[in-house]
Amino acid sequence: MAVVRVREEDRLDVHLGFLATVGSTAPYIGLFGTVWGIMNAFIGLAGVEQASLAVVAPGIAEALIATAMGLFAAIPAVIAYNRYAVALERISRDFSSFCDEFSALLHRRLHGVVPPSDEPSGDVQPDAGGEGAGVVAPEEPEEDTTR
Repeated sequence: MAVVRVREEDRLDVHLGFLATVGSTAPYIGLFGTVWGIMNAFIGLAGVEQASLAVVAPGIAEALIATAMGLFAAIPAVIAYNRYAVALERISRDFSSFCDEFSALLHRRLHGVVPPSDEPSGDVQPDAGGEGAGVVAPEEPEEDTTR
């Protein structure tokens, strides 16, 4: 059962690395675009004699768009990564708990071990062939002797 659990966890975990990569690298790509846009603004500024907003505005706009695109990719990727990682951890924990409980149940059934909390409270009438052992006999109503 542990092999199946690990295989399923790996199957669920396959795209988590991509989300982590996008979330961690996209801001740097946006920063690179920002630097590129500012460099273009300065290059445009160097080529004119009189500095004006019209000369530097295209480069600054380019820089802001690159920054926004980097954040537009990074923020949803980080949110998705965190939500997916938490869900994967919960599923893994639940699956592990199920495997433990199922293994214990199989062990008890195969070896005939009934823990004290699972013992029936009524009279147990075992079957001669072993089948039906542990079946609780219905309680018979007491007769009314007050008549």
